[in-house]
Amino acid sequence: MKLLNIDYIPGKQIEALGIVKGTVVQSKNFGKDFMAGMKTLVGGEIVSYTEMLNEARQIAMKRMVDEAEELGADAVLNVRYGSSSVMQGAAEVIAYGTAVKIIE
Repeated sequence: MKLLNIDYIPGKQIEALGIVKGTVVQSKNFGKDFMAGMKTLVGGEIVSYTEMLNEARQIAMKRMVDEAEELGADAVLNVRYGSSSVMQGAAEVIAYGTAVKIIE
């Protein structure tokens, strides 16, 4: 599955199949959330949240690809990510794009 952040595939004709997306709401356990809160007092990267968001992006991307495969897509174009805080210590991540079939 090709995943591109552009609206075409160079040298190929495509047929748009529709918008596909994958979402996940991810959180850290209380202990890590407490330690992350302590880190805000001294500054610097909060590694546990960086890891949480990286994992959430991977899950959301996989779900988006699975949805594209169900449509018979060869690629997803204009891939984008979005995120929002759902509650303290939990974030929603969405991956979305346009599923396309490559016409040879």
